[in-house]
Amino acid sequence: MSSFVIEGGCRMSGEIVPQGAKNEALEVICATLLTAEKVTIHNVPDILDVNNLIQLLRDMRVKVERLSDTSYTFQADEVDMDYLSTATFLQKCTALRGSVMLVGPLLARFGKALIPRPGGDKIGRRRLDTHLTGFGRLGASVGYDAGRQLYAIEADRLEGAYMLLDEASVTGTANILMAAVLAKGTTTLYNAACEPYLQQLSAMLNRMGAHISGVGSNLLTIQGVGALCGVTHTILPDMIEVGSFIGMAAMTASDITIKGTGYEQLGIIPESFRRLGVTVEKRGDDIHVPTHEKYEIDTFIDGSIMTIADAPWPGLTPDLLSVFLVVATQAAGTVLIHQKMFESRLFFVDKLIDMGAQIILCDPHRATVIGLGNRFRLRGSVMTSPDIRAGIAMLIAAMSAEGASRIHNIEQIDRGYQDIDKRLNRIGARITRL
Repeated sequence: MSSFVIEGGCRMSGEIVPQGAKNEALEVICATLLTAEKVTIHNVPDILDVNNLIQLLRDMRVKVERLSDTSYTFQADEVDMDYLSTATFLQKCTALRGSVMLVGPLLARFGKALIPRPGGDKIGRRRLDTHLTGFGRLGASVGYDAGRQLYAIEADRLEGAYMLLDEASVTGTANILMAAVLAKGTTTLYNAACEPYLQQLSAMLNRMGAHISGVGSNLLTIQGVGALCGVTHTILPDMIEVGSFIGMAAMTASDITIKGTGYEQLGIIPESFRRLGVTVEKRGDDIHVPTHEKYEIDTFIDGSIMTIADAPWPGLTPDLLSVFLVVATQAAGTVLIHQKMFESRLFFVDKLIDMGAQIILCDPHRATVIGLGNRFRLRGSVMTSPDIRAGIAMLIAAMSAEGASRIHNIEQIDRGYQDIDKRLNRIGARITRL
C-alpha cells in the first residue's frame, strides 16, 4: 500500500491541464465492443481504472494499440466470449465497477454477458437494478447466482421498448443505451441521465451509425440499427478534476490557471464554488483562480444558511461534494453539505475533524460545516483514503494544513487522478510518494 507525505502550507502558482474525463472514458471504451471495426479514442486518461478496463479488453482479445500517451485504437473483431466464464475475468470485474458497462455492448452484439457484482468505492449501496430491469424490458433474461454473486444476462434478440427508469443512473443509462442501439425497433428512455459524459457517448454512437435523438435531455429515443461502424472520438476534460483544482487553489491560497477546461460543459460547478466565496474567473476556455487570503460562504437571499447538494445533471455532480465540504472548512461562514446519493460518502469527515475542522455529521447524508476562516488552520494528520473522491479531499486538506500529513491507500486516488503528485509538485506543491 503506497502513501503520500504532504508538506502543508505550500502555495502553488502556474498552469495545470486537466486529464481526460474518467467517467466518459469508461463508457466510450466499453462502447468499442459494439463494432468489429477500428475505433480511435483520444485524450484517454492514464489512470488505474481506465488502464484496468483497457487490459480487460485486451484479455478478451480486443486488438488494442496505444498510439501515444493519450490515444488508443480498439478493434473488437475477434472477441473471446469464452473468457467471460473464467475466474480471472470475474475477479477483475469484481475489482472494477466500470466493467458493468461491458454488459450492454456484449448483450447487444453477442447476445449474452456474464458479470459479477462489481466493486469500486466503498461509498454505500450501488445497486444494478436499473441496468438489469432495462435489459429485461429489451427482452433479455436476467439470472442471479447468489452463491457466486454472479449475473447472467442473455437474449436471442433485443426488442425496442418504452421504459421509465427508476433513477437517473449515469451508468445505467449508458448501459441500456448501448444495448438499445442494436435492438430491433424503437426504444424510449425516460428519466435518463443526461450528463456531458452521456452526451459524448451518444454523439460517438451517432457517428458510428446509431440513431439517438433527445441527446442532452432526460428523454432519449433510440431507433435500432443493424450494425455500427468505426469512429474517432475525443474525450472531454475531466470536470471532477477541474473542480478539484479550483478547490485546491482556494484552500492553499494559490494562484492557478486551469487550461482547457471545457468550460461550457462544467454546468453549475463554477457558480457553486462562487457560492462558497471562491473567485472563479473564466478566460476563454481556461479558468483562473487568484490567490485567496480569505473567502466567505454566501447565504440564501433571506439570510438563511447556504445548502450545497448534489442532483442529477444539470445539478451538481455528487463526485465533487467531498471537495466542496473540505473547501468550506477554511471559509468564513456555515454551509450544509447534503450528499443525497450515497450514504457512506461523508464518513471521511472524522479525519477532517481530527485535523481541527468544525463539522457536525448530522446523518449519513448531511454534514454542517462551520468555516474557520482565517482564525485557525487545519493540523497535519495521518489518514487512509477510503475512495477516490474522499482521497482527493484529504489531499486538499493536507496541502492547506499546518505541518506534515500522511495519506495511506493512495491507490484509491490513483484510480481517478493521473500522476497527481507530479503535476502538483511542478507548480509548487510538496508531495512525496512512498
